[in-house]
Amino acid sequence: MIGDHSAETFEPLWAQVEKWNCYFYVTDGWKVYPQFISQGDQIISKTYMTRVEGENTRLRHYLARLHRKTLCYSKSLQMLEYSVRLLIHYLYWNDVPVPYRS
Repeated sequence: MIGDHSAETFEPLWAQVEKWNCYFYVTDGWKVYPQFISQGDQIISKTYMTRVEGENTRLRHYLARLHRKTLCYSKSLQMLEYSVRLLIHYLYWNDVPVPYRS
């Protein structure tokens, strides 16, 4: 999800994650999580968040528009979403999807 750290941004993400029926969720303890995650199902730990933070760093490394304090910011939320999706596809498949032209 792309957005701020509000409950409005987290709610659609939680709707997707909740379907996985996990036994527990590792979080960084953000204040909106208790509204959605039961107390016994949440592990608050920065130690376990290192992989997530590493992926965020990797995305910022490849996409200038995700850097903090940069001139290469996205004016269009849709273009930002497409850029992130394209990068993730490239990093996972080592391929850039190009429409077939006859």
